[in-house]
Amino acid sequence: MSAYRSLARAMLRGFLRDRGSLIFTVALPVLFLVLLGSIYKGSSTPQVKVAEIGRVPLLDQAVKSAQLRAVLKVSRAASQAAALQEVRQGDVDAAVSQRGSRLILHYSIADQVTSGVVRALFSSLVQAANQEATGKPPAFTLATAQVEDTSLKPIQYLAPGLLAWAIASGATFGAAITLVSWRQKKLLRRLRLTPASTGAIAAARITVSLLIALVQLAVFLLIATTPYFGLKLTHWWWMAIPIVIAGALTFLSIGLLAGSITKTEQAATALANLVILPMAFLGGAFVPLAFAPAWIQKVSYAMPLRYLVTGVQDVMARGEGPSAAVLPIAVLLGIAAVLTLVAVRLFRWDEI
Repeated sequence: MSAYRSLARAMLRGFLRDRGSLIFTVALPVLFLVLLGSIYKGSSTPQVKVAEIGRVPLLDQAVKSAQLRAVLKVSRAASQAAALQEVRQGDVDAAVSQRGSRLILHYSIADQVTSGVVRALFSSLVQAANQEATGKPPAFTLATAQVEDTSLKPIQYLAPGLLAWAIASGATFGAAITLVSWRQKKLLRRLRLTPASTGAIAAARITVSLLIALVQLAVFLLIATTPYFGLKLTHWWWMAIPIVIAGALTFLSIGLLAGSITKTEQAATALANLVILPMAFLGGAFVPLAFAPAWIQKVSYAMPLRYLVTGVQDVMARGEGPSAAVLPIAVLLGIAAVLTLVAVRLFRWDEI
């Protein structure tokens, strides 16, 4: 225990003294949280900007509605060529003209999400105009309702993804770079000659990684739950703690594997980046998997970050109970066990 405490204290001090590690592990993820949280903080409906070419009676009639004025901003275009140029440059979302009973909508495919919104909006306008012209009320009406509490904000789903990425990055890079650095500086050889057992060395590294992950969790929650961001913790939010621990162990094992098969810190960093950065996008940390193609959604099931992200989201944002944490924890611990065994087989005390 004495060797374990000394090693853990030394590793923790080394981490705290390394400004680069502190910035990458804590400050950078928090910066992402603040920036993205501020960007998505507003929950208002985005406004569609439309350039009107000539006189468009249907559009003029539509903007008399207060509800449509809230989502539709209309400007007059000097000419059709000028309007189309504004659309190409992204100054407006669409340009519209009317010839008799025909409405002509011009949009750009540069932003497929915006173009889809524009087409859906004008399709509904034309449908409403047709119904008004026939004098027949629609046979069916639509009522919409949000399944979550209407007071919930995007930060509920943004924070878990960024937290998962921060934990994955911190554990992977910390283990990989430390292992390679100690091997290059002959510290591993010296430790091998001391009374400290291999178990004490491993336990110290695991303790420090888990402590850092829990600090990251605490920092994220302290910032995200401020009134500015408005994160609301669900009843079972504390189940995120065992999920975070399991995730930290998984990515610690990835870092140990990367450190075992690389010879320099640069190579370890490159390999860790090669694993973590694509996984951040394909695992749902930065972009919701619902937006990804079907094949990417299938591939994501092989990525441990997916289980860390979805597990934390389920208990922290969706209000799921402890049962929702069982599968993510089991998968993460299983991956950690397999990768740790591989890392142990490839581990080297000295440089080759």
